[in-house]
Amino acid sequence: MEPELNLPAPYTPHAGFTAAFGACRMVAIMRGIRPAEAADHGRALYEAGFRLIEVPLNSPSPLESIAALRAALPADAMIGAGTVLTPGRVRDVKAAGGELIVMPHADTEVILAAKLQGLACVPGVATPTEAFAALKCGADALKMFPAEQLGAEVTKAWRAVIPGVVPLLPVGGVKPDNMGPQLAAGASGFGLGSALYKPGQDVAATRANALAFVAGWRATQNAQASAQAREQAGAQGAKA
Repeated sequence: MEPELNLPAPYTPHAGFTAAFGACRMVAIMRGIRPAEAADHGRALYEAGFRLIEVPLNSPSPLESIAALRAALPADAMIGAGTVLTPGRVRDVKAAGGELIVMPHADTEVILAAKLQGLACVPGVATPTEAFAALKCGADALKMFPAEQLGAEVTKAWRAVIPGVVPLLPVGGVKPDNMGPQLAAGASGFGLGSALYKPGQDVAATRANALAFVAGWRATQNAQASAQAREQAGAQGAKA
């Protein structure tokens, strides 16, 4: 039975985030990217299919990189910042052209600031209490962080009380070949860090990594669909 979302207002996610996430359910985390190289790496990600890109604010000149990405990529790409820790930084990100605020924590003041600025917000949460507090403030999706500690069993438990309409995005330790258990448990997508981009890597490596993740996603989806079909066929055969 799908759990009810018991919030003061209906869950109404940011339209731009919903469209970008619908196109590709993986968020590219470009920690350490430099402004001069941001556009080329961004194009490689976009061409591979990515539509959500964040530049953590502990990167070199992150606002300049956000502006460069925004100028280089089509409007259906949502560009934003990660490691956003204060409401003031939300305003800085918007001024640079960012539309997405990603956080390592669930500071409700930062979430509210993002929503007041009309930006999408994905706070980091580690407990159901943090998750529901973030949703109450208008979070568009929930970043399950760190995913190495919040494994598939935790995701399954959370999904029993958090409706499927709310995206759950494990972040940390995700690779092209290990997405299956989290997706089977109820994860909606992923945030991708060093397995996708490391500071100093060339554009060819970013492109190859991005394509590997897209292929891994498709392979995982196909494998799960086949498994479900076998289960359904077995259930029907048992009834016959």
